[in-house]
Amino acid sequence: MGIFEEAAIFRGVKKEDARQMLNCLNPVEKTYKKDEIIYHAGDEVTSMGVVLSGSVFIENDDIWGNHSILDRAGRGEIFAETYAAIPGQKLMVNVVAAEEARILFLDVGRILKVCSNSCVFHHTLIENLLKLSAEKNLRLSKRIFHISSKSIRGRLLSYLSYQAMENGKKEFDIPFNRQQLADYLGVDRSAMSNELGKMQKDGLIEVKRNHFRILDVD
Repeated sequence: MGIFEEAAIFRGVKKEDARQMLNCLNPVEKTYKKDEIIYHAGDEVTSMGVVLSGSVFIENDDIWGNHSILDRAGRGEIFAETYAAIPGQKLMVNVVAAEEARILFLDVGRILKVCSNSCVFHHTLIENLLKLSAEKNLRLSKRIFHISSKSIRGRLLSYLSYQAMENGKKEFDIPFNRQQLADYLGVDRSAMSNELGKMQKDGLIEVKRNHFRILDVD
């Protein structure tokens, strides 16, 4: 029952209601290997995914082959809920397993429409879904803020400042490797790595792989 305690979509649902809830929501569980595509851009979906283990990337590839990472969903988080809630809406993104991932798919239509059984948990799920959608919109807004700077250093400073605030300390790990961070910030990996080196030389940060420490500046 650990996932029901961790997954925000199930928050507030009583354990004794869990079996009835899953029967009502038509769940399907699947496992994906690293880099396997879960949803393709252009797909029409009716189910959102709940990450039971591992993590997934929400990615975009334009017609010219430019690649960017828009978001990441880890254990207990959800994806594709907005598209699943709008019948006929085609996905504008790919959802890709960032590592081996176990996903529980739930029919969003069955969450949004209270069934004839008048299941007591439906209102809780709808409230959770609205909150999670708002949080994801906020995360995407933060990414727009990070990439608003024209310079690579400006984008890095914005992202790292936010990570320090989010973690409540100046030393932290980020959820991306070097290429993924470059894709998230919309910059060239080599140029970003060079800029990280300059920032270390300037005494702004210390970095080793995905571990960062922000240094005090006199």
